[in-house]
Amino acid sequence: MQRWYALEDIPSDLGPTVVTLGNFDGVHRGHREVLGRVVREARERGATPVAVTFEPHPVTVLHPERAPAMVMSVEQRLDALESVGLGAVLVLNFTREFAQQTPEEFVERTFVDGLHAVAVVVGRDTRFGVRNSGDVGTLTELGEKHGFEVIALDDIGEASHEGRRWSSTQLRAEILDGKVSHASEILGRPHRVTGTVVHGDHRGRELGFPTANLSQDHEGLVPSDGVYAGWLIRLDLDTGAVDRTLPAAISVGTNPTFDGHQRRVEAYVLDRTDLDLYGERVAVDFVSHLRPTLRFDSIEGLVTQMREDVARCREILSAIVPA
Repeated sequence: MQRWYALEDIPSDLGPTVVTLGNFDGVHRGHREVLGRVVREARERGATPVAVTFEPHPVTVLHPERAPAMVMSVEQRLDALESVGLGAVLVLNFTREFAQQTPEEFVERTFVDGLHAVAVVVGRDTRFGVRNSGDVGTLTELGEKHGFEVIALDDIGEASHEGRRWSSTQLRAEILDGKVSHASEILGRPHRVTGTVVHGDHRGRELGFPTANLSQDHEGLVPSDGVYAGWLIRLDLDTGAVDRTLPAAISVGTNPTFDGHQRRVEAYVLDRTDLDLYGERVAVDFVSHLRPTLRFDSIEGLVTQMREDVARCREILSAIVPA
């Protein structure tokens, strides 16, 4: 998949495209249905399927006090978009100046002159242009003027998640509330946090449960403090592809039993004390929430609870095939 970070990056010999537009934070099941339609339409028309997205999120620029916590980093988002079969993604730098484009200016510069779109696939609630003044009706009129078809899709998954439509807002809320199994339903896969393994306090190893501590510059929205069942995925250093998936007990929090202050994500690979992961790039997939973070009065009490956590993780994960 080609990755373009400005209109100027688009190849001059680019042929016809089928395009969609959105933030795509999380690349959840609703997004994937839209993107799947883009890929199918492009195949039928002999065109390249393209997604147009923004970085940073428009709300972050226009209303920073309401800026959402992003589910994914931009690179995680691009990797997820690649997995649906797109030919290219155009990442546009969203600025206040960019936001002043009229709907027609945006469509002409991006869809017509830049991408040579023959079709544009969007949800019926899509808005674009200065002050979100453009809608599907506007886009349809511009399509008639410039020679591209507009395919407007109804809300996806209207009754798929307790009567709520799939949305990044709902996904974000579930993750921040620690409801990672609900988040998995929206995503169609476990929620993932990616980072480099760094040295911690080595207390886990001393207690018999050595953990892989993720660096503070990890990518992906971290769930609420607690203990989770999940997977630790070792990634190929050169390609980032999955190398090996291992069952893990995951802890998010500050280690209150030891009066910790830095919030960490750390994972203990079940029944493994021989792994040396320092410096490796790994992903942590969250499958199920076990319990909140607790402060224990004794080391013995903590170790007893950790053994129970590991047993529950083993039971939960033994019934699941990793993604």
